[in-house]
Amino acid sequence: MNEMMMRKYAYTLARVGLNVQKGQPVLVEACIDGAYFTPVFAEECYKLGASNVIIHYLDEANMKVAARYRSREDVERVEDWEERQCQKYLDEGACYVRLEGVDPALMADVPEEEANAIFGHIDTVRNIMRRASREKGCQWLIAMVPTKKWADYILPHVEEDKRLDFLWETLLKLCYIDEDNDVVKTWEENRKANRERGEKLDSLHLRKLHYTASNGTDLTVELTPDSLFGGASEAKIPFIANIPTEEICTTPEKYGTEGVVYASKPLVLGGKSIENFGFRFEKGKVAEVYAEEGKEMLENLVARDENAGYLGEAALVEYHSPISMSNLVYYTTLIDENASCHLALGRGLSHKQPSDPKYTFNDSVIHIDFMIGTKDMRITGITEDGREVPVFENGDFAL
Repeated sequence: MNEMMMRKYAYTLARVGLNVQKGQPVLVEACIDGAYFTPVFAEECYKLGASNVIIHYLDEANMKVAARYRSREDVERVEDWEERQCQKYLDEGACYVRLEGVDPALMADVPEEEANAIFGHIDTVRNIMRRASREKGCQWLIAMVPTKKWADYILPHVEEDKRLDFLWETLLKLCYIDEDNDVVKTWEENRKANRERGEKLDSLHLRKLHYTASNGTDLTVELTPDSLFGGASEAKIPFIANIPTEEICTTPEKYGTEGVVYASKPLVLGGKSIENFGFRFEKGKVAEVYAEEGKEMLENLVARDENAGYLGEAALVEYHSPISMSNLVYYTTLIDENASCHLALGRGLSHKQPSDPKYTFNDSVIHIDFMIGTKDMRITGITEDGREVPVFENGDFAL
């Protein structure tokens, strides 16, 4: 990979994504197969004035081995030293980034109970950072690092020795990075366009979204007066939490989801890929899980706590988005969710409850996105005065 472009990607994550401040520590969770990239990223953070860049490597292959020989409770347990080492830097005002890599085949032979334990441990550690982002208002970011195993899995049609470079080139395009552009300006223009689209949607005063598709999806999601798609960020320091991103999103009413929805792309949990699944909702909560494989993992997911089975996010992404048009399934939620409309189980996006006490935003230890958008998806909005407004037709915005 061209070192200059790798460095420009690292700068984009540090400056545009995290918006690292002078004197601020940066806490990094990095995939171990992407260790070649972390020094480049760390240097870009230091150039922006970071006081310290702390790297913790996630070694899922080792966790897989441990899960075979240790009890589920031991694998899931987060030791007090794990929490203290993260909390120390967060208390000092650190921002947080996950540099994820993907090995979609790693957990293919792992029983669901073991995969659940691995997911439980990883997610519990990440909740320390999530809690800090909510309570302290610190910046956070999830971004990808191309790895050879990931490239081999999703690019079998490319010559083996060219796959990693091909994946890098693809990722840079999806992140709107090229040799000549000013990435700060480019991303600000993208944010402005999405904000304007969200504000246009908010001006309709929608109270429900009705999703239908030929795969059997027939779902109604209730919105509140505070469920804004174009609202101002609640963050103290501006940042972009996901790179790449194409979505506009909001927090729905907790108890107002009814019907059936089917996923349109795989969901990766604990390194294990789950495909061909869906959920039936009653009074806001998952009442039934549909899955050919991975049903136990999904049932375990919606039972993580009393609110895990409710929705915390509704996001709109056009089917003909750049990520979708790349014609690849990336087997990572970060990218695949930006090729498709999606929903998230668990914690709501808003840090505040709705202003009207008759409405509720969900809270949970989890926030797990799953993709539902299809080429023929139709979304009809119902306004507060009962009018029906076409929001999506044939997978794309109809506004």
